[in-house]
Amino acid sequence: MSTVIEQIEQSIAKLQSGAVKKNIGTIRSLADGVAKVDGLSDAMYNEMLEFPGGVIGIALNLEEEEVGSVILGDISQLKEGDEVKTTGKLLSVPVGKGLLGRVVDALGNPVDGKGPLESSETYPIEKLAPGIIARKSVSQPLLTGIMAIDSMIPIGRGQRELIIGDRGTGKTTIAIDTIINQAQINKVGLASGDADFRPVYSIYVAIGQKNSNVARTIAVLENAGALEYTIIVTAPAADNPANQYLAPYAGAAMGEFFLQNGMDALIVYDDLSKHAVAYRQISLILKRPAGREAYPGDVFYLHSRLLERAARVDEKNGNGSLTALPIIETQEGDVSAYIPTNVISITDGQIFLETDLFNQGIRPAVSVGLSVSRVGSAAQIKATKQVAGKLKGELAQFRELAAFAQFGSDLDAGTKAQLDRGSRIVEIFKQPAFSPQPIEVLAGILWGVQQNYFDSIDVSKIMDAATSLREFLTTRKDSLLTEIRTKAKIDDALEADLKKALDEWKTTFSA
Repeated sequence: MSTVIEQIEQSIAKLQSGAVKKNIGTIRSLADGVAKVDGLSDAMYNEMLEFPGGVIGIALNLEEEEVGSVILGDISQLKEGDEVKTTGKLLSVPVGKGLLGRVVDALGNPVDGKGPLESSETYPIEKLAPGIIARKSVSQPLLTGIMAIDSMIPIGRGQRELIIGDRGTGKTTIAIDTIINQAQINKVGLASGDADFRPVYSIYVAIGQKNSNVARTIAVLENAGALEYTIIVTAPAADNPANQYLAPYAGAAMGEFFLQNGMDALIVYDDLSKHAVAYRQISLILKRPAGREAYPGDVFYLHSRLLERAARVDEKNGNGSLTALPIIETQEGDVSAYIPTNVISITDGQIFLETDLFNQGIRPAVSVGLSVSRVGSAAQIKATKQVAGKLKGELAQFRELAAFAQFGSDLDAGTKAQLDRGSRIVEIFKQPAFSPQPIEVLAGILWGVQQNYFDSIDVSKIMDAATSLREFLTTRKDSLLTEIRTKAKIDDALEADLKKALDEWKTTFSA
């Protein structure tokens, strides 16, 4: 057994050092972006192969008689009988801060027309995830700016939180809001001159999307001033399956640069359902045995080896973090399908978006009952814990009661009060797309909910009241918000200031 392990380790070392002699073969057959190559006796799994005209491929099937390779480029210029060489290298992509503000393809080539990349460093796209000893516990918040998520389903730096739901329920919107919020926090933090402040850089990987959708996302990020802190990796629907399969790994390698150099990064995989479909397509063409739903048997490993690379590591291993927000699309809300259950079991929680809630106008359409963060309040600042502690329970009870209340009109006073409060919380959590809120504003509004400032306001006017309070705090109580942000907890003095501010707002709003 130890001999086999030693041989594997030697092969990996050879690949990483590039010390493999060139081995030459010929193309036996070409079809659907896959080449079957004869004579490559020394090819290794995931090794880069060199085809004529500068086209590269990756060795994925190592069979007795031939090697199955996916082509990453224009297959039309290749023909049967062409010469193929091993390179002794793993596929690598450019990494570094020079990629921020740029749009690149799955191989790290710029596709935004802004000239060459300012990057000289490369990382292999496939890498072993940090081990258990190298990791630190997740204890620093990664704020999304979405009130419902930051208060009830908190995300921490180094966590993997799945965003799951049917098509058109706002999954991408949550991810884009989070990227915009990181940019807003970065600007405030860097302007403050705080030496301990660590900005969060974002990587958005678009897999199998229409080019128009990617262009719209880029425009939203640019308008919000977030593109300068973001790398976009795109493998659109028109791209070949091999590029769609590689794009998330390329994005992870770019994120690992920040992880290993004492910085924090956020990566969004949009979405891994299309990634699995691309891999299934490649696997079926390579004649691999099909399993459940025609996916190959290693489809779980496909996503686990990708998502395990997200971590928060200790000082010896870089002292950085990589937070992953994978997105999965369900069919008719079926979370028990193959790919959704796989990714749910790999991640540290999920934000489940319900079609019914979305259609009722509750946006973001977060299902409180099915959403969970397995890191929990460890990833919250104390101020958020203080104001949001009971909210999730209250909202879950409200949804249950509301389902029963529609069958009967005779409700006792306690139930009516609970329904009343729940409907107000639902209205407060409604938030327009691409408008993330600072954590100090969120704490101020939720403190008002906790202290019953919204109880006397009609349910139809709650959204107006929340907007009015937000504007009141940001325009007239800037020093109070700064104090909440710097203290990160609500003490007696801050509570007295909040009471004074909200009493003043209530008078103006009622008037």
